[in-house]
Amino acid sequence: MKISNIKSSADFVKEIDKLAAGKGISYFDAVMHYCESNNIEVETAASLIKQSAVLKAKIQFEAENLNLVQATSIYLQA
Repeated sequence: MKISNIKSSADFVKEIDKLAAGKGISYFDAVMHYCESNNIEVETAASLIKQSAVLKAKIQFEAENLNLVQATSIYLQA
C-alpha cells in the first residue's frame, strides 16, 4: 500500500478537490482516478474520506442526486 505524498486527510481532500475541478469530474470519480493513478487501495481512500466530513458530504450529495442512495439531505427530500 502506497500513500504517495499524502500526509493527512486534509491533503487528500485538497488533491481530490483539485482533480474534480481540474478534470470536471465528480468527487467519486476523482477519488477513483486518484487511487488508480497513485496505486492506492480504495479501502485506504475510504479511511481518508471518513476523516473528512466535507468530502464525505460531497460524495453523499452526488450519490443522492444519482439516486444511488436514499436522500437524507433536507433539501432533496420531497
